[in-house]
Amino acid sequence: MIKRPIQVPAKLFRIGELVRHTPFSRQTIHNYTIMGLIKESEWSEGGHRLYDESVFSRLSHILKLKETKTLSEIRTILLSQD
Repeated sequence: MIKRPIQVPAKLFRIGELVRHTPFSRQTIHNYTIMGLIKESEWSEGGHRLYDESVFSRLSHILKLKETKTLSEIRTILLSQD
């Protein structure tokens, strides 16, 4: 018998969970996704966007950039970093 360690699947978050844990509204999360500021990791079987844990650091980065930059400038900055 081959023993393999059990791998815990990565947690994926729906938009509602992002809204509960960040200062952003559902519409803002949706808009940021459409603009390409954040990216969904997967789609649920029901057609809902799912985001991985990295979205929280990305949203924190966006929040900081919003202090001095426009959304257009933020998009350019984030795209150059990707």
